[in-house]
Amino acid sequence: MKCELILFSYTSSQGSALIYLKGPKFLIYVSGALSMWGDRMWHFAISVFLIELYGRNLLLTAVFGLVVAGSVLLLGALIGDWVDRNPRNKVAHASLFIQNISVTVCSIVLMLVFSYKHWIEQIWDGWLTVVCYTVVIILADVANLASTALTIAIQRDWIVVITGYNRGHLAGMNATMRRIDQVTNILAPLAVGQVMTLASNVVGCGFILGWNLVSLIVEFFFLSRVYRIVPALSVKPPVVEEDQAYLQRPHPLTEGNCNTHLHLKEITNLPLCFRRFRWLVSTCKDGWRAYYRQPVFLAGMGLAFLYTTVLGFDCITTGYAYTQGISGSLLSLLMGVSAITGLMGTVMFTRLRKTYGLVNTGIISSCLHLGCLLLCVSSVFAPGSPMDLSLLMPYITSNSSSEGGSNQPLLPDRSSIHWTNNTVLFDNVPSGAAPESYISIILLFLGVITARIGLWSFDLTVTQLLQENICESERGVVNGVQSSMNYLMDLLHFIMVISAPQPQHFGILVIISVLFITTGHTMYFMYAHKTKRKHRLDT
Repeated sequence: MKCELILFSYTSSQGSALIYLKGPKFLIYVSGALSMWGDRMWHFAISVFLIELYGRNLLLTAVFGLVVAGSVLLLGALIGDWVDRNPRNKVAHASLFIQNISVTVCSIVLMLVFSYKHWIEQIWDGWLTVVCYTVVIILADVANLASTALTIAIQRDWIVVITGYNRGHLAGMNATMRRIDQVTNILAPLAVGQVMTLASNVVGCGFILGWNLVSLIVEFFFLSRVYRIVPALSVKPPVVEEDQAYLQRPHPLTEGNCNTHLHLKEITNLPLCFRRFRWLVSTCKDGWRAYYRQPVFLAGMGLAFLYTTVLGFDCITTGYAYTQGISGSLLSLLMGVSAITGLMGTVMFTRLRKTYGLVNTGIISSCLHLGCLLLCVSSVFAPGSPMDLSLLMPYITSNSSSEGGSNQPLLPDRSSIHWTNNTVLFDNVPSGAAPESYISIILLFLGVITARIGLWSFDLTVTQLLQENICESERGVVNGVQSSMNYLMDLLHFIMVISAPQPQHFGILVIISVLFITTGHTMYFMYAHKTKRKHRLDT
């Protein structure tokens, strides 16, 4: 009898595991992992490829970053509107196909350019090279736009439907997707970087090309299966046009309404190109208007403000650390630790949400995030900080240029660039001499690493608030505008760095970053206050 119970228990557990592996959640996780892995590899590799193509100079990389940020900023609302207007399976399949095919074609072009670069440079007096650069940047930008659409569709819409609008299950799926993102953010660039280092850039392009083709087939099959086994995904409320809604409402026949109908008639008489342009402008305007009238508008704006910061593990902060005597191997180790703290943030989010609720989780996460960033502010004034307050006085030039090195070029010599995981390091920046004290840089990274716990918990909080409070017919366009806001604030932080590029300026950038982050969390506190006040009035 006991053996039969053990056998039954083993069989049932094996059956439940098989059901889970065939279920929509697991399929979404695998599909998301493949997509994120490909994205992380591509974003890392394309930056390296553009550096190599342009004679080890950062110009093409900067142009690419500007084009990507500007396109999402301008087209985010249109992308979201397209997601809302079309069936879920068509949106996912089209986005997936465009993204992977764009990366595949771009990889082929890069392989040809790397293989026949000297021959290409001799055609059309070198203009064919410019054409190739343009094609690469355009294809990479199209891939990024398609990736944005796929992220909005799957992570902001499909997940909500799959969980059956259950807040607990939704929080669990959001946290799991973010954990997958954190892991791939470290491992994927490392993997493709090793391929490029041990083989060549051409082999690296071939590796990415093969990955995208295989990933396209697997993701297409998994998403199609999820769409079939979750019937609710095939049901989507229609998007009501504002003009149609206006015409459907009863209006008294007045002179003002007659003028309105005449105005609509004039619009229909415009040429097709002007009507399409007017529709694009109107769609963008309606998208931003829809974003503004959302009850979670302040929370979304608060999250966007967190993007204007140099306090992250991007090329800016890690490059600054390198100038302060931190080795590349130690930077890689610190990035690994930061990934672990990010995972801790996702675990903390799920537990806080169960205990204190979603809105209070955001408040706790905000306080934790700001508290840890105080360490970064302290690092600005701690021993070993290169901060030079005389730089704040624009008319003092002679002493500060000779001592602080403010006349140093923004970019070092082209031949002195080498790559580590996720960052650009320079050989001839003043990194050889160790600082007087390591207290400043220790406080800086202690603050950045520990702050990621609160940061990712807060990010997941706002993400779920957007998922829960936006009506289904506007979910795409609002999240598209949110992506535009994120990119806009991210652009501001690059403008900050361009305005103050030297290590002596970094302390000023830290202070400005903390001010932006504080403003963002203040917006969330205002949202939380309004939500709680409304809840008290309703009860």
